[in-house]
Amino acid sequence: MPLQTFRYAACGGGNMVFGFLVFTAVFHFVVKQKVVDFGFIAFEPYSVALFCSSICVFIVGFLLNKYVVFIASNLRGRIQLFRYFLATLSSVSINYVLLKGFVIYLHVYPVLAQIIVTAIVVTISFFMQQYFTFKVKEEVV
Repeated sequence: MPLQTFRYAACGGGNMVFGFLVFTAVFHFVVKQKVVDFGFIAFEPYSVALFCSSICVFIVGFLLNKYVVFIASNLRGRIQLFRYFLATLSSVSINYVLLKGFVIYLHVYPVLAQIIVTAIVVTISFFMQQYFTFKVKEEVV
């Protein structure tokens, strides 16, 4: 296994566990598995949990990817951050759609559904990070 893939798996695995813990804590202890109603809009408890965990995972994930996994990338930090934001936005969107599908249409318990969906999204995310966010820009001679 290439070192970069190992680092991505280790950092991503740790960040995934961190995100799952945040998701579970918010789902069970913050919103207490109840709909969050602001009067003009209401959110399902798993949507609130996903949003909160996504913010935490975004910050930790960017730092791990930039300084541990994709250290060979020669793109500027702000470019990496913007691309990471776009890749994360894509991943969160895919995560949301799949999570909603698993919960609503397949009737899977939200925490279990999040575990399954995370495995799918992690695979997609690796390729986005490697070939888009932290790609190595070829030097012009």
